[in-house]
Amino acid sequence: MSVEIERKFLVKGDHWRSLATSKLYRQGYIPTQDGLTTVRVRVVGERGYLTIKGKTEGISRQEFEYVIPLEDAALMLENLCKKPLIEKIRHRICLDNLTWEVDEFLGDNQGLIMAEIELEQEEQVITIPDWIGEEVTGDERYYNINLQKFPYKMW
Repeated sequence: MSVEIERKFLVKGDHWRSLATSKLYRQGYIPTQDGLTTVRVRVVGERGYLTIKGKTEGISRQEFEYVIPLEDAALMLENLCKKPLIEKIRHRICLDNLTWEVDEFLGDNQGLIMAEIELEQEEQVITIPDWIGEEVTGDERYYNINLQKFPYKMW
């Protein structure tokens, strides 16, 4: 079983940018009946992905991700996903053998910059860089699926 253990933080300042490599992400969500399972379709560069996530418990949840044909991902984004899509530039920064993913949101979520760090265990101790601000791990407003439903510009 695949488990995602993740913490989320707001980002402050701009000096992290010089440490990063970046790619454009486009993603959307296919509605589910239970509202607890998330089905995400994503395009990153020339690759498509389908991800299924379970209910979050603490900072962990089941996650299954599969590469799918780019054409299929594009059709799913256009025809099956709720709008607006989430568009963001993901900046990856490697520090202390961990990868920080800094998402700079575009469109209806422009102005929001958030960092995520995936951990091996919930109790894992990490060094917090000085460009990391307030932790928002438990705040559901910052879940990407909720940013699709209630964009940052509406807060």
